[in-house]
Amino acid sequence: MTRLLDACAVPLPAPTVARAVGALRAGEVVAIPTDTVYGLAADPRVPGATSTLFALKGRPPEVALPVLVASVEQALAVAGPDVAQPALALVERWWPGGLTVVVPRREGLGWELGGSDQSTVGLRLPAHPVPVALAGALGPLAVSSANRHGRPTPATAPEVIEELGPGLALALDGGPCRGAASTVVSCIEGTVRVLREGAVPGARILAGP
Repeated sequence: MTRLLDACAVPLPAPTVARAVGALRAGEVVAIPTDTVYGLAADPRVPGATSTLFALKGRPPEVALPVLVASVEQALAVAGPDVAQPALALVERWWPGGLTVVVPRREGLGWELGGSDQSTVGLRLPAHPVPVALAGALGPLAVSSANRHGRPTPATAPEVIEELGPGLALALDGGPCRGAASTVVSCIEGTVRVLREGAVPGARILAGP
């Protein structure tokens, strides 16, 4: 049975952080609130954890998982040294918030995030205390929306549990999350391209500062 923990307090209580971090370190999948929609989080450093997330969600492994971070510095440690200036400008303008930036991945990272391109990674700093607290305590999190692949994302933690069943180890209840999924932008070799429309209108991103 999935355990439901209250996660509305700010800052997130230390016992709640410890319980969620423990589950993630054990390779389990944890449902978390974000500033956009509820997400399913896994620790990409734990062998098999992201495979469990893919299986629970029914997400095709060729659809890569994005990564949530606690800070710009944490993001740059994942991205490595080849992040182009347009990506840095977008990060400065839109983070924390609903923008995922696809950039070159640090060589030798070794995380199983899915997708056919192992040289890039999608990164986002959310404007929500729960994923920031968990990523701050544990490190970057591989996260996907908390729904069966192809279905709408439930707006509450109890609905997430009902949707995903007993394969979900833990759900943090941060109240309703009724936002749009993040906008995804590719920033490879200095070219900015909107891959998915979402919380931040693509036209505003392309228009610049």
